[in-house]
Amino acid sequence: MPTLAQMTGSLHIHNFYIGKLKAKQEQLFDSDSDLAMLLDNVAAILSEHAAALAEDIADMEDDDT
Repeated sequence: MPTLAQMTGSLHIHNFYIGKLKAKQEQLFDSDSDLAMLLDNVAAILSEHAAALAEDIADMEDDDT
């Protein structure tokens, strides 16, 4: 099982890439709507995984107290 620090780092990386994907999606929306939708879908999947990671982190923090 990953450590709390590893999970927190992973969450930060997820959030970084979610931001990058959303920014690129906004840039491409008018010129390539299909690619923009694909990027939006990828960002949504990463967001779901980030939410699950955040829950796991919260559970681990609760277990430490």
